[in-house]
Amino acid sequence: MKLIASDLDGTLLNEEGVVSQENADSIKSALAQGIQFVVATGRSYEAARKPLLAAGITCPIISLNGAITYSENTEELRSVPLEHAISKKILEVARSADMYIEFFTNEGIYSVSRQYFMEVLIDIMKSANPQISEEEVREKAALRFQAEPVHFIDDYDEIFMKENLIIYKVLAFSLEKEKLAEVRTKLQSEKQVEITSSGDINLEFNHPEALKGIALKSFAESKGIEMEEVMALGDNWNDESMLKMAGRGVAMGNAAPGIKALCSYETKTNIENGVAFAIDEVLNQLSLKK
Repeated sequence: MKLIASDLDGTLLNEEGVVSQENADSIKSALAQGIQFVVATGRSYEAARKPLLAAGITCPIISLNGAITYSENTEELRSVPLEHAISKKILEVARSADMYIEFFTNEGIYSVSRQYFMEVLIDIMKSANPQISEEEVREKAALRFQAEPVHFIDDYDEIFMKENLIIYKVLAFSLEKEKLAEVRTKLQSEKQVEITSSGDINLEFNHPEALKGIALKSFAESKGIEMEEVMALGDNWNDESMLKMAGRGVAMGNAAPGIKALCSYETKTNIENGVAFAIDEVLNQLSLKK
């Protein structure tokens, strides 16, 4: 094994959105043995980098599901944006379904209505953590503004009037599964967009070449590494491409059932330091071969 790639949310990060000491120590052990490490996430670069730096980890980051890859020195290595025409089509279809929408761009995230944004986040957190109080949910939701600053505008159409704006990903939320299915059906035949998901209540839209698996393969090749020598870890459908393409695809214990079905390996959950468990298993196997 020469390269390890890990998703963040639901994988490397625990329920508090933190890289545990156990996970950090295992990553550093792998690095010390000459194995490279890269994060592949749906998050923006800055939002991905913060929890890694807090854990003392500096590494390359494949951000926005594969739309932009950065080196450990923050150099942009690869970029695959969405065409404005297809972005407008996504907006039209998602807006007609009354979905909450975010545009991830070279100028940050754009959306409408801070209040709507907060209510969506609160609904998401309540459904994921029904045991925590309303006050605690609101406090955690407010942290999103610190993790990924959002520019609020009056109308989504303003985005397309901005000069030199590059759109990398569109993220749309709905708590109604029928609306998610409706939007997916209407857009799935579009050749200029790939639709994935990082949870039960969202859809993520990227360029077809802006997938984690494709970006990971490009990164590995730049390092002279074959995909058979890569281990990838993930928990949801935006991880599917890299889990399939890696020589060792590992599903988290908390992964969606379909993700577990397509992987040959499974580790513990993200709150049980599943990434550390999977890395340690590989390191032990390598030490036995020596």
